[in-house]
Amino acid sequence: MVSADRLLAFAAMSFLLIVVPGPSVLFVIGRALAQGRRAALTTVVGNTVGACVLVVAVALGVGSVVERSVLVFTALKLAGAAYLVYLGVKAWRERGALRAAFAGDAAVAQGSVRTFWEGFAVGVSNPKTIVFFAAVLPQFVDRGQGHVAVQMLLLGLVFNLIAVASDSVWGLVAATARGWFARSPRRLSAVGGVGGLTMIGLGVTVAVSGRKD
Repeated sequence: MVSADRLLAFAAMSFLLIVVPGPSVLFVIGRALAQGRRAALTTVVGNTVGACVLVVAVALGVGSVVERSVLVFTALKLAGAAYLVYLGVKAWRERGALRAAFAGDAAVAQGSVRTFWEGFAVGVSNPKTIVFFAAVLPQFVDRGQGHVAVQMLLLGLVFNLIAVASDSVWGLVAATARGWFARSPRRLSAVGGVGGLTMIGLGVTVAVSGRKD
């Protein structure tokens, strides 16, 4: 199974990705600003269920490829790193649009079921999470131990536990400070800008790190 040092290293990198305001985090913040804590936490649950679906899909589909082909693994890692950099640049360039997006979201009122499924849709289609699972997660698998898919599922579980905690904190903080946050375009822009720069850094880190076998 996954060794303790690999598990801790993966948890650290997962935390860096999760805490950065990407599509899921921004969606949770938007729900918190528009509709309060309950909507934010319902969105977190939906996001997490969507991410769990991604974990299973990647573990079953990518695990066997990673186990057999170092070349495919390396190509997947570099493509994922490049896409993370692209997402970071895009987030930086579009950081000023956050206030308008949140203002539009505030006009939407809906029930918990719909909020859950919208959160699920964002979670299962989140490009940042897809790239991370496909390009980063396999780097922490020990092929010599076998059961690659099981190792990936375990790592994915760690990722989602961190995600639930982090996204919930984001949602609760945003709901508590919704008036302070929404009044300032500069504050909202800063959220997107920092997230973009961190994604760029994470993409570069992914490109230069990982297994050499």
